Amino acid sequence: MPNARNTEAVRKPASAARPLDGFDRKILGALAADADLSYAELGQRVCLSAPAVHDRVKKLRASGCLRRTAAILDGPALGKPLLAFVHVDSAGWGKTQELMAMAELPEVEEIHCVTGDTCMLLKVRCASSRALEALLARIYATPGVKGTRSYVVLSTYLERTPQAEITESLEAD
Repeated sequence: MPNARNTEAVRKPASAARPLDGFDRKILGALAADADLSYAELGQRVCLSAPAVHDRVKKLRASGCLRRTAAILDGPALGKPLLAFVHVDSAGWGKTQELMAMAELPEVEEIHCVTGDTCMLLKVRCASSRALEALLARIYATPGVKGTRSYVVLSTYLERTPQAEITESLEAD
């Protein structure tokens, strides 16, 4: 389990690999949109040969930019229509072994340590309000947790994985 001095198990250090170029970003963007594309199809989309795309994808995986190819599941279709964000207030820094054990629950999709007036932010997806209530009770009963605040999602307008593109105007000083 990570501690204050060893957090590599939670967040991997930034890669010292070569910077991404335009082809890398196009490949990553195409894979983010459709991870089932063959190297030949990717090559056609980014104007590279299939072997060149294969080599770049291999390097992107090795560098950690492309962590995995995964299916994106639909919560409501899986019987989990209720999406909520739970703010967790805890004693001290907040990240405890017991609280991190929440990651074992399939309802917990994400756990973040955040700044502001809360310690941790959880993204959870449940089958019903009753299931959310039981999950909140379990979180609240966790040692070190002082309280929770929940925000139930009514509508989702955008939900996506990280995008490879960068908005240059946001990077300007």
